[in-house]
Amino acid sequence: MSLPGRIALVGSGEYLPVMHEVESMLLAGRPPRYVQLATAAAPEGEASLRHWHQLGAEAAERLGVEQVIIDVRTRADAEDPEWARRIEGAGLIYLSGGSPSFLAQTLAGTGVWRSISEQWRSGASLAGCSAGAMALAGHVADFRHPRRGGTPGLGVLPGIRVLPHFDRMSKWVPEFAMHAAFAGEARVIGVDEDTALVGEPSAAEHWSFTVMGRQAAWIVAPEQRTRIDSAIELAVATA
Repeated sequence: MSLPGRIALVGSGEYLPVMHEVESMLLAGRPPRYVQLATAAAPEGEASLRHWHQLGAEAAERLGVEQVIIDVRTRADAEDPEWARRIEGAGLIYLSGGSPSFLAQTLAGTGVWRSISEQWRSGASLAGCSAGAMALAGHVADFRHPRRGGTPGLGVLPGIRVLPHFDRMSKWVPEFAMHAAFAGEARVIGVDEDTALVGEPSAAEHWSFTVMGRQAAWIVAPEQRTRIDSAIELAVATA
């Protein structure tokens, strides 16, 4: 039985040269097939989607792999068996930035998400950047409307909440809104820009995550931030 692939929670920089090393590592030893979903940017319109698809094409060219665009913009798209089929044979599946709640609500429980999950459990790497990283967690906090309570995430890492762009976010998000991330028992992880927290499966149910990239990742509590300087264990839902 094969192990699931690696997981990457990326603070920013998807498809840019600054994250080339991370994306290369995620594809190492896997099929040269780079599956990209810009679904989180769909509410921003056609120009934004074209922008993400072009950046993805440039990243795939630098890496010497095939770009596969999964152009899912609605839940109806996410139930299209042709889009689900095109995910097969992926080496890396990447969820890029935009709206994390829209991304999670569009993909959860659909044929496309089942295909993503199956490919990841069979060994493909799975990465989310910014909104994509937030959506892979168990819950997505709503910083603009913190009293609404947020939305369920895709649940790959059910026991955490992710704060991307953390070096910038911690400066501009109001303190009362930041507290939206701390509801419940979830562990809060901050990931700085141009930085990734990358997980490898271990013999136990928990995985070992280490930091790659230009800056740092953090364990965040209401009154404290602890830099992650060595591997940490996080629970991953592989079933």
